Amino acid sequence: MVPPPFLKKLSAWLAIAAAVSILVSIAASQILLALAMAVLLLSGLPMRWPRIAIPLGLFLVWTLLSLAFSPDPAGGLTQVRKMIVFLTMLTVFSSVRTLRDIGILVMAWAGVGTYTAIVGLSQYVHKRMEAAALHRDFYHFYLPRRITGLQDHWMTFSGQQLYLMLMLLAFLLFGPVTKKRAWPAALCAALICTALYLSWTRMAMFAALIAGMCLLWWWRRWAVAAVPVLLMAVILISPASLRERVYSSFHPEPNTDSNQHRFIVWQTGWEMIKAHPLLGVGPEEITKDPVFLSYMPKAIARPLPPGDYKHLHSIYIQYAAERGIPAALFLTGALVMALFDFQKALRRLPPGRSELRFLLYWASSAVIGTMIVGISDVNLGLTDELTMFLVVMCLGYTAVERIST
Repeated sequence: MVPPPFLKKLSAWLAIAAAVSILVSIAASQILLALAMAVLLLSGLPMRWPRIAIPLGLFLVWTLLSLAFSPDPAGGLTQVRKMIVFLTMLTVFSSVRTLRDIGILVMAWAGVGTYTAIVGLSQYVHKRMEAAALHRDFYHFYLPRRITGLQDHWMTFSGQQLYLMLMLLAFLLFGPVTKKRAWPAALCAALICTALYLSWTRMAMFAALIAGMCLLWWWRRWAVAAVPVLLMAVILISPASLRERVYSSFHPEPNTDSNQHRFIVWQTGWEMIKAHPLLGVGPEEITKDPVFLSYMPKAIARPLPPGDYKHLHSIYIQYAAERGIPAALFLTGALVMALFDFQKALRRLPPGRSELRFLLYWASSAVIGTMIVGISDVNLGLTDELTMFLVVMCLGYTAVERIST
């Protein structure tokens, strides 16, 4: 029996809806992902994985191996459930195949992403008013209660805004832009960029700066020279609290915005890696206080400085300590391989703006941004950011495939 043709379209629509709804709700996104997977199985479409699935698959296999030898396998089952998110690659790469469908996804992300940015900006205004009403210093009032948009944490919010900002910048620089499309895209980019800046998430802002400069370098190398001037102008016109946040990157306050706790968890993670280089201490074991404290170097003074000690604040150290050095190498290899594949495909494109050029440069900058944020955050351990990353990789590999055929 031949499946009805509408199932193929329905599979694409559900995959797009799952990708877009991650900006609003993890639960909604995963329900739609399950529906998209079910329809995909009935649609008769071939099951397809992008090439990045090979090292990512090895990463997942090594995770299961680490879990099997973990002192508490049951305690790490949440990481097994999180593997379902990787089915995003299968559904999107198999279902969202046409440039028209990709265009719908991009426009939907731009629209919903701009709305989440506006929500974040309104939160920022409200928090300034609240601090003024309480006669509180805004810097110290805002730091522990920053804008989150529709997410539950500012790190997740800034990570998603980073992908959206790079998408719109890549579209403006390399996509088939007309005047009718340029102004809305530029407005959305400005709102999202402002929300990212006001999130005060330093590594996400740094990643946006470096990945954005890469896009400018690939577009017109001379344009990179204007970035320092623009950056200084933005800092000078920013409120004093924002300038203080930028300044804190170099001279942090010990009890408010210090990165001292990150150095402590990195040192502790290194001790875990030295003790268990092959399989790590086991998925989710790091979050247990007795395990974490047992590996903490004795030279570290107590009490510990303020900070989040629930993870190791780096995808490279976290996965090496938790699941073994091979797991970290597989994940890092996936990022490097994707960037290489996208750049190789770009060299085969004819000059000029095009949808494929936009997708490949966006995917390239997304990999760079992900790698930078991953230095000080477990960004790919969060369902929200992981889902967006996997979708962008699928779109990039769809462009690679079109160029190769």
